[in-house]
Amino acid sequence: MYSPKDILGEGGALAKHIKGFSPRLSQQQMAEKVLDVIESGQHLIAEAGTGTGKTFAYLVPAILSGRKTIISTGTKNLQDQLFGRDLPLIRDALTVPVSVALLKGRSNYLCLHRLRVHEEEIKHSNHQQWKDIQIVQKWSALTRGGDLAECNQLSESNSIWPMVTSTVDNCLGQDCDDFQNCFLTQARREAQAADIVVINHHLLLADMALRDEGHGELLPKADVYIIDEAHQLSEVANGFFGQRLSSFQLTELANDIRAEYRKDINESDDLLVQTDKLETLVKTARLALGTRVSRQSWQQLQNIEQVNDALANIMDLLESLIQSLEPLCERSKGLENCHNRAVELTSRLSLLRNFTDKENIYWLDAHRRSFSLHRTPLQIDEVFHQHQESMGGSWIFTSATLAIGEDLNYFARQLGIAKAQSYCWASPFDFRSQALLYLPNHMPEPNTPQYTDAFIDAALPVLQASRGRAFVLFTSHRAMEACAPSFEARLDYPIFKQGDAPRDQLLNRFRETPNAILLGCQSFWEGVDVRGEALSCVIIDKLPFASPDDPILQARLAMLKDRGGNPFMDYQVPQAVITLKQGVGRLIRDYNDSGVIMIADPRLLKKFYGKRILKSLPPAPIVRSIDEVRNFYTVVNPGTEVMLES
Repeated sequence: MYSPKDILGEGGALAKHIKGFSPRLSQQQMAEKVLDVIESGQHLIAEAGTGTGKTFAYLVPAILSGRKTIISTGTKNLQDQLFGRDLPLIRDALTVPVSVALLKGRSNYLCLHRLRVHEEEIKHSNHQQWKDIQIVQKWSALTRGGDLAECNQLSESNSIWPMVTSTVDNCLGQDCDDFQNCFLTQARREAQAADIVVINHHLLLADMALRDEGHGELLPKADVYIIDEAHQLSEVANGFFGQRLSSFQLTELANDIRAEYRKDINESDDLLVQTDKLETLVKTARLALGTRVSRQSWQQLQNIEQVNDALANIMDLLESLIQSLEPLCERSKGLENCHNRAVELTSRLSLLRNFTDKENIYWLDAHRRSFSLHRTPLQIDEVFHQHQESMGGSWIFTSATLAIGEDLNYFARQLGIAKAQSYCWASPFDFRSQALLYLPNHMPEPNTPQYTDAFIDAALPVLQASRGRAFVLFTSHRAMEACAPSFEARLDYPIFKQGDAPRDQLLNRFRETPNAILLGCQSFWEGVDVRGEALSCVIIDKLPFASPDDPILQARLAMLKDRGGNPFMDYQVPQAVITLKQGVGRLIRDYNDSGVIMIADPRLLKKFYGKRILKSLPPAPIVRSIDEVRNFYTVVNPGTEVMLES
């Protein structure tokens, strides 16, 4: 059997099978280390800089090991890429008969029972949804796997999907008439039988949470767990190792009671009146919370009379629904499920309203028309460590952004990962010749009123020198909206702004439009890959420190302070470093890429922590003069000027 180094090296199996494959020493070293860790049953934390080729560096040893492997990714897009492209490519190159399965969360699979129930329910009530559900009905007869991604006639955000997919709460399980034909059950069977299973972090954490509650497991037992894009894992885990009650869960319960009642019983309107009242009370509760879209600590709201009254009224109605549903349970499996959900939601609401413990953060997330109440653990390290130990096997955590400098302890502490080997493989790209880091002179402090205008004035000559071809990344929507009109008025290049279209559409337009500029925040800081001249500049408005108003951040900082730590240096700076590395990493994605990174925030050079942040960034030369930026684009990255019609 060949070693990973042989397979990934000059003249190896991948070089022979994949056109344009470039052997990389760091990739070979990482692959050797991954195989060693798998065979010795140990754990590994590995930062692999952009261009290392970490995907192949863990796939090759995973296949060679012959062990049952679960690979968890940060996004569905990467999940689909691994399953549909990367794994088949390597399997063919190695000529190894390895079986692969793709397993997503239940909300990605069509539920035949809910399709049937809601098809009848909306037939005479909503013309557009009736048309949409007919599309789903026709597709359901053709699909083999029931994965909603196959039904490309409807958008991902279509309002019909929650009606025809199941949740943990509303799934009937083995009591369902469609259990034998269930697409989710079928996908889980295939995952049980496969050698390698590709999942995402949400499914991994959902599996852990279900084990916590004693509800069984979603995933097959494995010998190896590979966590790609591991920097996202802690944030995702926060949402699963706590409790949550949303307005959507309440209104969905009302809708399901109506649909199941009309299908199975349909004798009087009393129950339907209660469901209508529940929906009204949910809307009243949202109004009581105020018009602001925000995250707030629950302590700030618990003494507001209107809020307490609204939630108390919901509690009373849920208890009334439980009594009304109880005698109907024997006549309808669907209504029995609704009864159990009402009991669970009542218990959850009681817990979230009457908090007493200090180990959790209680907070509210208010959106324009919806809200959710949360109980989030202050720390998840112990619970994650317990799950990791109980699941057994080797664990490999990898990402391009895990280290602060070259220190991986921050990541390990967040998740309670003990006794893991740690390695950092730097990017093979030559940042010293491919990129510049421009830190403009004379910038005011970011918290001053003058900052927005100063940022625009500093960014405009860079965008003119780069001839567009840029991402401008903001730390908030408000900052993006404040700057957008000036960029649009003062530049002759096409400008796309986050929110004007879905992310994938914006990216496609950006790639296809010469000299374009894309203004974005949050989701554009990571997971976005634009290679070549189309992206030759990344501008970042401020260091990405989390909002000080966030209740989760406030609680965690207070905990660190109580324990004698330094909240700013121990938590806020490392978090900002990871996010900043992601944003900076959008620029150089290939050996032939080049460009300028501009970070406008003067704190990088003025504050004591700036040096620590700079040490974590790629080693591009730092310049302070716009003339050096212009010279770089003249000599290294001239680009292609496209004349735009006026």
